[in-house]
Amino acid sequence: MNFADEVARARVSVPRGEVPPGSEAQIDYGRLGMWLNPATAKRVAVWAFVMVLSCSRHLFVRPVVRMDQTTWCTCHVEAFEFFNGIPARLVCDNLKTGVDKPDLYDPKINRTYAELAAHYDCLIDPARAFKPKDKPRVERPMPYVRDSFWRGREFTSLAQMQGEAARWSREVAGLRHSRALDGGQPLRVFEAIEADTLKPLPRHAFELTTWSIGTVGVDTHLKVGKALYSVPWRLIGRRLHARTAGDIVQIFAHNEVVATHVRRASGAPPTSPTTRRRRSPSR
Repeated sequence: MNFADEVARARVSVPRGEVPPGSEAQIDYGRLGMWLNPATAKRVAVWAFVMVLSCSRHLFVRPVVRMDQTTWCTCHVEAFEFFNGIPARLVCDNLKTGVDKPDLYDPKINRTYAELAAHYDCLIDPARAFKPKDKPRVERPMPYVRDSFWRGREFTSLAQMQGEAARWSREVAGLRHSRALDGGQPLRVFEAIEADTLKPLPRHAFELTTWSIGTVGVDTHLKVGKALYSVPWRLIGRRLHARTAGDIVQIFAHNEVVATHVRRASGAPPTSPTTRRRRSPSR
């Protein structure tokens, strides 16, 4: 650190009572509005995924047109790369993409989201349902995001919109004077006291996984997505979990892998049986 950096760090102050640097991020979706997609000539609803670092108030915004599991996890990965680090705790809403069963003391975290948290070594701490005060740092900026980033602007594509949102997060929202920081700028506070406290990014980015559950048919096949995969015959009628990661589909019974297949295209012919009844040895 050079002398100029030391001077800048010394001038940064955070109001008392705030959370420690690097300890928490708050996450939510907020509706931006309707967008006419030039490629399809159709109007679609656009939502903003927003992650706010609770100490510095530095935020990341990513517009999306879906709020499914893939989008939820992809937005987290993009946010961590934007901040170049990971906060210790994630405070999120009780969305199905994050939490399967809300509970004050023992919430059941969605399996894919739990895998993401394990990969990045962070804790998921869902907010209570209908309790916006549990995550005020991400609830309050939503009108600002709509007014400053979204309102009155035109975008040629979703990718361009997302690129502009990342730039806006850094150059506009990051340099605004925040009352919560006694007039300080979130980006400057982040650079001075929070950036170095975030956990480092892992060597490899998170590989998105999806989980599903289904019943094995009498033909010994389980439907995963829109394709059929074979399992051992003894599991006919059982409800099994399937995990899809990249090109691999794994099928589980009681947390044990019972079949592994290469992912198949929708509507492809069923896979061949994984396990057949053993034949008696010839005499």
